[in-house]
Amino acid sequence: MNSEKFEYAIRKDVRNNPIVREVDHRRHREMVKATATGVFLVAVLLFWAFQHFELLRYGYSFEQMERERAVEIEINRHLQLELNTLRSPIRIERLAIEQLQMVSPGPGEASVIERVSPPAPPSNSVVARR
Repeated sequence: MNSEKFEYAIRKDVRNNPIVREVDHRRHREMVKATATGVFLVAVLLFWAFQHFELLRYGYSFEQMERERAVEIEINRHLQLELNTLRSPIRIERLAIEQLQMVSPGPGEASVIERVSPPAPPSNSVVARR
């Protein structure tokens, strides 16, 4: 029994310090190439995703602008209709007679006023020099 205890009591000193690992240049190049390829593919994927989502965002904003434009066109149509209604000669005549107590002129009472156009400017003017 003593010999068994003694066997376990011996400490074996194993030194791995002098072992030096050699650098495998071929494997190192392959790892750099694989990493560069992966980075390139991720960059291409991110660029594609950015363009795709920007296109979607612009599409949604374009649709929103189209809806706003349709609303504005409808408002413009209603305002033009209201303007034409308010400019109607029949309406103006009715308001003049009812609210302002004006009367329609008779056949001999109406007079037409013609517009006078301004004369054309002279062709070339001469300026005196000193």
